[in-house]
Formats: sequence, structure tokens, C-alpha cells
Amino acid sequence: MLRLTPVVKNLIIINVLVYLFQMLAPDKNFGYCVGRDLGVDVITGYLSIWDPHTSCFKPYQLFTYMFVHSPSGFMHIFFNMLTLVFMGPMLENFWGQKKFLLFYIVCGIGAGIFSVVMSQFFDLGTFGIMMGASGAIYGLLMGFGMQFPNMEIQLLIPPIPIKAKYLVFLLGGMTFLMDRSGGVAHFAHLGGIIFAFIMIRLWKSQGGGYY
Repeated sequence: MLRLTPVVKNLIIINVLVYLFQMLAPDKNFGYCVGRDLGVDVITGYLSIWDPHTSCFKPYQLFTYMFVHSPSGFMHIFFNMLTLVFMGPMLENFWGQKKFLLFYIVCGIGAGIFSVVMSQFFDLGTFGIMMGASGAIYGLLMGFGMQFPNMEIQLLIPPIPIKAKYLVFLLGGMTFLMDRSGGVAHFAHLGGIIFAFIMIRLWKSQGGGYY
């Protein structure tokens, strides 16, 4: 039986509660941020990442955005939390609660920063409003692939086993192949992977947290 570890369980609770509050919160027109009418609930509007060139952007959003998901897209939060449930406990047991939480948060913040940099300084993608735990989740995927590279994972579609180290590259590649808009959210996925790789390599150089 799959047993949730403390940090994973609390992360899921926070994400689900924020999602429920988003659906209950009143709407507000954030059109002044994008130059057109845009009504979203106030939680989405204040906690998501906006284009840094607008007055809606606040530095704290680089942290809060990873706990916000699209209220109109249940699959967004569902797949993020499902991945967290399957891969998070093993990494938390391996690293310990504090190290796992640090890894998750750094990957999430790093993913947000990477997206902003790609959009603002290299003019890659378009930046409207960004939300979701995907950056941190892709960081977990990278961490899982590096820590347990030869562990086989059973896919749902197609129903075949695949080693963790290959799954990371498969999912990382799919995020770009499936992108038809060039949206910066896909750079968040890549950013999470990059920051995860850097952190684990750093831990390796310090003699811990890596096999």
C-alpha cells in the first residue's frame, strides 16, 4: 500500500485547499495587467506570476505560484498531485523531510525564475499569467531519475514499464513537442529539471544525497 510521507501529505493538502479557495473566491478584473479585460478570482490573480513588466508582478509570486492551479482545469492539479504522490514519498524517505522540502521549494522557485528570464531577457515564449506546481514536479522527476535511475515504473498509457532515467527524458521532451504556443510554462518544466540537476550535483560534491 502506498503511504504518504508528512511533507508530501502537507503539500497535497495546501495545493488542494488553495484550489478550493480559488473556486470560491470572488472574481476581479486584472485587465490592467495585460491590456484587455481579464477576470480571474482574486487568489489566482494575486498568487500567480504575472509579466514582470506589469504592476501586477510581485517577487513573492515566484514562491506562491507553485501552489495555484487553473480552477477551470482539474487535470492540471490532478496530474501534478498524482506525480507527487507516486514519487515524492520515496524521495522524502531517502533524503529526509527538511532536505526534500528544500529540494521541492528550490525547484519550484527556480522554475519560475527560469521562465521569467527566458521570456524577458531572451524573448522566448509569451508571458501572460503562470501558475502550477509543474516546475517543482518536474524537478522531482529529475531527482527521482538521478537517485533511482534503474527503477522501473509502470506507465498507464501505454501500459509498459520504463526505467526512471528514461522517463525523465521522455517527459522533458514531450513538454516541448506538445507545445503549440511557445508558452513560458514549458520553460518552467525545463527550469525545474535544471535546478534539480544542479542541486543533486551540488549535494554529490558535498558527499551526500546522491548515488
